[in-house]
This record gives sequence, structure tokens and C-alpha cells, in this order.
Amino acid sequence: MKQRIITAVIAAALFLPIVIVGGLPLVLLAYLLASVGLYELAKMKKLKLLSFPGILSLLTMWMLLLPKGNIGILHSIGYDKQDLAILAVLLLLVYTVATKNRFTFDDASFMVMAVVYVGAGFYYFMETREAGGLNWLFYSLFIIWATDSGAYFIGKAMGKKKLWPEISPNKTVEGSVGGVVCALVVALCFLFFSDMDVSPLKLMGLTALLSVFGQLGDLAESAFKRTYNVKDSGTILPGHGGILDRFDSLLFVWPLIHIFQLI
Repeated sequence: MKQRIITAVIAAALFLPIVIVGGLPLVLLAYLLASVGLYELAKMKKLKLLSFPGILSLLTMWMLLLPKGNIGILHSIGYDKQDLAILAVLLLLVYTVATKNRFTFDDASFMVMAVVYVGAGFYYFMETREAGGLNWLFYSLFIIWATDSGAYFIGKAMGKKKLWPEISPNKTVEGSVGGVVCALVVALCFLFFSDMDVSPLKLMGLTALLSVFGQLGDLAESAFKRTYNVKDSGTILPGHGGILDRFDSLLFVWPLIHIFQLI
């Protein structure tokens, strides 16, 4: 626990100032986090990032991460993100032929999904900061932290019925519900103490939904680890695991904030 607290304090001291400043530092942070996340996923599947499909996937994800303000870079050469993403998929499929199926269709599909999953999540991390400002980004962070903390402590105190034992044996239904309640309390605080331009009813309803999807993001990451028989996605954060272990819920929540048109 001591190691977890020390890591959390150091990570927050580095992460929060960059979030507050925004701009280029935030973009660079998103690129760094996404790159480490893609590396962690590839490593789970025993695929090397320093290989043709790995580098191609990394470059494709960097292209998808380009903020709206920089999309003109692609337009200046006559392409858009969709064109280049399709080209990358085709090249991955060609590589399965070139390697005589040592790199398989399953491997190619995994890398495509990894790029979309990690790339979209961190792209919308930047978009949430850009479009919604600090209020919305801090809202997303705090409702997920509240969900995680509420689910843990209420689950410990009251949990009896297992939520999904095949995926995550320690999670309980009572903890899950407690996490949603804690997220709603945090959302109420944001309504009273910030200038978020959204109706209370809409924010509370979508907070409950985002809290549930955040927990599903956590379960999805647990499913990956069980499938590939690893304890943590990485070791970059002592006591916490990898980047995906810390951002799994947010990688679901950030895109949904925009899909549900909260901002």
C-alpha cells in the first residue's frame, strides 16, 4: 500500500500540471501514454512493437491521435485519417502473406483493435480537455476515481454477491452499485461548484451510465489479462501495474462523453 501511495502522489504531481496547462504538453503526454499502452497490449499477445507490424501500428495510432487543429497536415498531402487507416490494415494483411502466416490474421486483427482501443481513448482525452476545458476533464477523472474507490471500499465492507467471478473474482455487485453512487455524489459536487453547461438530470443520468461503462472498461482489461495470462499490463507504475491498468476505465469513458454529446 505504501508503494501504491508513493507512486500515486508522484504520478499526480506529474500528470495534473500538464492537464492544467493543456496545449502541446498535453498532446505529448497523450502520445506517450498511448504509445506505452500499445506496447503493453502487444506484449500481452507476445508481439514485438519493434517489428514491421508493430511500427506500422504505432505510426497508425500516432496518425489517429492527431488533434483536430493539426489535421491539415494530412489534408496537405491529399489524405485523411480514414484513408491511411485502411491502408495500414491492408498492409498488415499483406504481411500475413509475406510471413507465410507466421504473423496471422488473428495477430493483425489484434493490432488493429489495439490501435483503435488505445488511440481513440487517448484522442478523446485530448478532445475532452480542448472542447470541455478543465471542468469536464476533471469531472471524468473524479467520477472514475470515485467509482473505483467506492466499489473497492463498499465491496470490502458489504460485498457478498460476485459481479463477474470468471473475469474479476474480487468484484461484487454491492461494490459496483456503491461505485455508481459515489460517482453520482461527485457529479453533484461538480454541478454545485463548477459552471458546467448541462442540465442536472442529463448529467446525473449520464454519470451513472459512464460509471457503469468505466467498470466495464476495467473488466475488459481484466479479461485481456486473463486471456493472455498476465497479472498486470506492465510495470511502469510500481504498485499499480501498467498504463492500461490505470487508464482502462477512462479509455471507455472519454469517447463516450463525446458520443453522448455531453460537451
